[in-house]
Amino acid sequence: MLTTWVVMPTCLPLVLRRCHTCASDRFRADGKFRVNANHKLLDIWLLVLCTACGETAKLTVLERTPVRSVRPELLDRAHHNDPALAAELLQDPVVRRRNRIALDWNDAWRLDTGGSDHLDREMIDVSVRFAARIPVRPVRLIAEGFLLSRAEVERLVTEGKLVSMTRLSSRLSGDFTFTLKH
Repeated sequence: MLTTWVVMPTCLPLVLRRCHTCASDRFRADGKFRVNANHKLLDIWLLVLCTACGETAKLTVLERTPVRSVRPELLDRAHHNDPALAAELLQDPVVRRRNRIALDWNDAWRLDTGGSDHLDREMIDVSVRFAARIPVRPVRLIAEGFLLSRAEVERLVTEGKLVSMTRLSSRLSGDFTFTLKH
């Protein structure tokens, strides 16, 4: 029987970028946007706040873009400070590369295993799905899902009782499956 686990975001991740005021390296995004029009050109920024001093920084979403080439729903969502749009844009590699930022997902996600009835089965096949591109080690997910230590999960891997086509020791942000034999 195949069990499905889901890695879900609980909040927006922290943005890793240096603050020009206090030299902190963490910013909090709360879904606020700034839209600026200069004749027929638009700028859209995602506003982030320094976690140490509260200084506001702007992450460029669009810069000097002709109004006619901006999707109306994007503009509407930015005007209404849509937090889901902020989550989408923080996941976008183009936005991250343009602004030279990285994301810190610590304490910003949870694992939904669908209950604890899987803990006592002799053999279990698990499919792990990611609701967002959250980089996490599969060993950590398996340890959390089965209430084991990471060392115990590593031991199960070396004994051949935990099998996956995916490498379990490196960070993943995409779906994978594994089989555990008790």
